[in-house]
Amino acid sequence: MRVPLSWLNDYVKIDLPVKEVEMILTNAGLEVKTIDYYGLPGADLEWERDNVVLGHILQVEQHPNADKLVLATVEYGADKPEVVVTGAPNLFPYVGQGDIAHLNLYSPLALEGATLYDGHKAELKKTKLKGRELRGVYNRCMLCSEKELGISEEHDGIIIMVKDEYAPAYKAGTPLQDVLGDAVLEIDIIPNIARCASIVGVAREYAALTEQDICYPDYEVVMEGQPLDNRVVITTENAKLNPRFVALLIEGVEQKPSPFWMQYRLRLAGQRPINVVVDISNYVMLEMGQPNHTFDYDFLRQRADEYAPDGPIHINTRLPHEGETLTTLDDITHKLQPYNILVTDPLGNLSLGGVMGGLNSEIKPETKNVLLEAAAWNFINIRRTGTQLGIHTDAAFRFSRGVHPSQALLGAKRAAELLRRLAGGTVANGIIDTYPEPAEPVKVDLNLNYARRLSGLNLSGTEIANLLRRLEFDVTVHAESLTATVPDHRMDIEGGHDLVEELCRVYGYGRIPSTILADTLPPQRGNPTLEQEERIKDILVQAGLQELINFRLTIPERENRLYAGDKTWQTDSADTYVTLTNPISPERSVMRHSILASVMDIAANNSRYQGRIAIFEIGQIYIGQPDELLPQEKTRLSLVLTGQREVPHWQTGDEPPLYDFFDLKGILEHLCDNLQIQVQYEAARHASYRPGRTAQLLLNETPIGMMGEIHPLVVERFGIRIEPGQAVLAADIDLDALIPAIPQAYPYKPLPTYPAVREDLALIVDKTVSAASIEEALLTAGGPLLQEVKLFDVYEGKPIPPGKKSLAYHLTFQSASKTLTDKDVSKNRKRLIQQLSKMGASLRE
Repeated sequence: MRVPLSWLNDYVKIDLPVKEVEMILTNAGLEVKTIDYYGLPGADLEWERDNVVLGHILQVEQHPNADKLVLATVEYGADKPEVVVTGAPNLFPYVGQGDIAHLNLYSPLALEGATLYDGHKAELKKTKLKGRELRGVYNRCMLCSEKELGISEEHDGIIIMVKDEYAPAYKAGTPLQDVLGDAVLEIDIIPNIARCASIVGVAREYAALTEQDICYPDYEVVMEGQPLDNRVVITTENAKLNPRFVALLIEGVEQKPSPFWMQYRLRLAGQRPINVVVDISNYVMLEMGQPNHTFDYDFLRQRADEYAPDGPIHINTRLPHEGETLTTLDDITHKLQPYNILVTDPLGNLSLGGVMGGLNSEIKPETKNVLLEAAAWNFINIRRTGTQLGIHTDAAFRFSRGVHPSQALLGAKRAAELLRRLAGGTVANGIIDTYPEPAEPVKVDLNLNYARRLSGLNLSGTEIANLLRRLEFDVTVHAESLTATVPDHRMDIEGGHDLVEELCRVYGYGRIPSTILADTLPPQRGNPTLEQEERIKDILVQAGLQELINFRLTIPERENRLYAGDKTWQTDSADTYVTLTNPISPERSVMRHSILASVMDIAANNSRYQGRIAIFEIGQIYIGQPDELLPQEKTRLSLVLTGQREVPHWQTGDEPPLYDFFDLKGILEHLCDNLQIQVQYEAARHASYRPGRTAQLLLNETPIGMMGEIHPLVVERFGIRIEPGQAVLAADIDLDALIPAIPQAYPYKPLPTYPAVREDLALIVDKTVSAASIEEALLTAGGPLLQEVKLFDVYEGKPIPPGKKSLAYHLTFQSASKTLTDKDVSKNRKRLIQQLSKMGASLRE
């Protein structure tokens, strides 16, 4: 939010340097992101105090030699006025009126030698003003537009300021720095300081931090029109969504530009001036943080003549009917959802409550009578509506963060009085205030010892109360506690901890003394599950994989791509998804059921740029339980490999081989070996994986995951770019089943002191016999001397008989107590062959 210091100064005295103001606000939680200077030192264009001053326009005459130029006589504090040649179109209405000093028209005057922006250039280009003759009249000064001063891009006319009872005091010859020079603070309004989304809100904070009293705007309104009773009726069908609705009628308004002081403040605050009615609406929203809306009263009356010819206008707030739509001010038609709160009359909808007005009821150039409304809305509903419809307005920004119902009446009265003063309107007598369920005051008790312990400040109850009173809390002090009545604009205060935070902010975080922790430390307990997760991550990273951290939000359609056309595998029905009520985007509407889908998405994105992908993620999936409030959270591990086995290097020469099934299996075996877990692999099928290249992981005969080559249809659906012959390998493992099986301690073997004997053994077995079963048989029959069995070759084809295959193993024999002899090895070898023969295996010569 942009906060001009000159505007802030209306409500609290700003007498410190800008940088000190910035530091005070930032240290209290109102982070100042940037400071923009206008005309002051530090600005890109500094207005020279002697050369850019305020001029008083005394007379405007036609240029004798040019129809499109006029001569303006301007007083600027010198011995005599200056005659300025200008083509500003907004001066032509004053030509021939003679002395117009009584009109109190003032404008910035740049004297010869002043540096300005060239108003005729598209870009901001500085130029030095030099005197020259213009159509026979020598001109050495210039009346300035907003663009020439660096205020905005406006260059259609000069700045004209009218000195009146509502504008600042103007005096000819005053340096323009002292009149319009300003510094604008860009404050980051985060959710917990939504109360500061207004000039008054920031002033309230600054006043508390600098121990000043705040001067609030004048909320009184002069009502001199006809009574409003029986002309407008307001009802609400849902007081929870629309707690309060206030309306006033202003008749006879004049549609014209707002005064320059208001336009200037709006521009500095980031708003574009439109006309006096719209500008006042925006001005009050920025000033107080209470959005308001103006309806064309005559338009509403015409509609009322159809549904109640002799009755009042009936405004009703309600939820939409089925299939109802609304065309908003931006001329976009929206299909409404059941929770979108509307402002309507019996003929249809008029606006989207708290978000944006409707196209038909907007203020038009011919509008003379204005029905002004200021309301309060449920902040969660407004946030949900704005996000769902993609409408992001200043009003929705404030309502979605919380505006107390008490502000509606103040905002409506403030706007109505400004319309009376500046637009010439007459305010009808009476205010319509529909407030069916007034908000109760919030009272919070605070234990003084708790406050001292939490804050580290040794303050008395009276000192704490005085600090809170600076923030407008009404405080009653008791012996060991205090009771604070929360000001209605503070919707963020819920408990004593919030009061302690406010206490620290006002006292000053930088003033809190550094102390040694005096409380008893809680028992230190580890988190074994988290520690094992970190251990698994370390093992996989050491194996050459990269860790991912993905969004846990997705949509079902993304995850359905995992299944290669076989719907029987899609066991997760839609009602088991945890659905967000107010998603941040349509692509993040449910909690995920699969980590593998998230990892596959990342693999697809990286496949456009990388020739080697080896990634994994550990995280939670969320399965909704129909009869339970909370979903079931399961921790999973997913890996994806594709591309080259290693990064190409000039020393290796040839292209590295591609990842295959056994690379993935080797990584999983490496993981399990490091975790001291015995996992078995069993052929399986799954709709995500390629048939014949899929295995199931078993732990104590219980399935804990799947691994294998991803089905080509799934690869295509995810858009993973692969070369011919390249496979995408993946594994998905249930860590909730794996981690409890990791032993807390396990035996280790000392380094051997006697040499090992290594032999090779080649066997012919049926094709259906797995290598794992042969390995298990070898280890069982080999006894304690057989330390290791490694498969190093698998062969099918001549001279191996059909239906058979050859498996070749490295066998390592070793004793912890002696050097093995040929007799020892031969004896074990014989026992191995006997055992394998029982399995139908034969030695390969």
